Amino acid sequence: MRSGLARVELTHLLRRDRWLTIGMLALVVAITGAYVLRGAGMDMSALDMTRMARDMEMPQPEWTLRYAALMFAMWWLMMMAMMLPSATPVLLLVAALNRRAAPGRQPYGATALFASGYLLAWAGFSLVAVAAQAWLAAQDSLSSMLHVGGGALAGGMLLAAGLWQLTPLKRACLRHCRSPVHFLAAHRRSGILGALGMGAEHGAYCVGCCWMMMALLFVGGIMNLCWIAGLAGYALAEKVLPGGERVARIAGAILIAGGLVLLASLPLRG
Repeated sequence: MRSGLARVELTHLLRRDRWLTIGMLALVVAITGAYVLRGAGMDMSALDMTRMARDMEMPQPEWTLRYAALMFAMWWLMMMAMMLPSATPVLLLVAALNRRAAPGRQPYGATALFASGYLLAWAGFSLVAVAAQAWLAAQDSLSSMLHVGGGALAGGMLLAAGLWQLTPLKRACLRHCRSPVHFLAAHRRSGILGALGMGAEHGAYCVGCCWMMMALLFVGGIMNLCWIAGLAGYALAEKVLPGGERVARIAGAILIAGGLVLLASLPLRG
């Protein structure tokens, strides 16, 4: 009788943990998404930049340390808003495992540390993205609307992203993202550093899976809401939906075709 009551109580706690975890993730996504929507500290909102013509010319900002920090915040918070929904399954599993391992203790601290490690991996990606953005701006290859200006560069990036989708490394990273049970069983570590390290490791697989797709923000526009929503939806689909591996291959084929068409449409240099 006592063991039955304990199981009922544990089931209730797991259900409560699930909804609290989902609620906290939704809150973080809402806050970061609102920041990006308002323009991430820039002079106009993301909605305004999405509506404006791609070829509109505006003064290019000077790359100071302050502006670089602003761009890093923009990239990192945008990655939080885009990638946390696809990380929900592993975070829910972490919370459930922590609750089962220690029913008398709250699981939220370890879950938050895992999520922090995950987001640290995307902070690393954001640093590289800011460096790439600064380099493209220095080469006059980035328009004032924050997308690459040359058709050859855009076509090459589409082609590269499509080819990446078909590589064994992409498939290996995607398998880890789609199998949180296997990942946690193989990499589970205890303690504060253990939770943080597991989150960072899982985040590294996620970055490996999605970095080329996120780089396509340079093609569509870093603050273009249509591209942001489309890429976020794609990341969620390939990691969560049945047949996600097939989704990745189809996306790769489409990107390769799009890149080749764009490159073929460029005028030949005589």
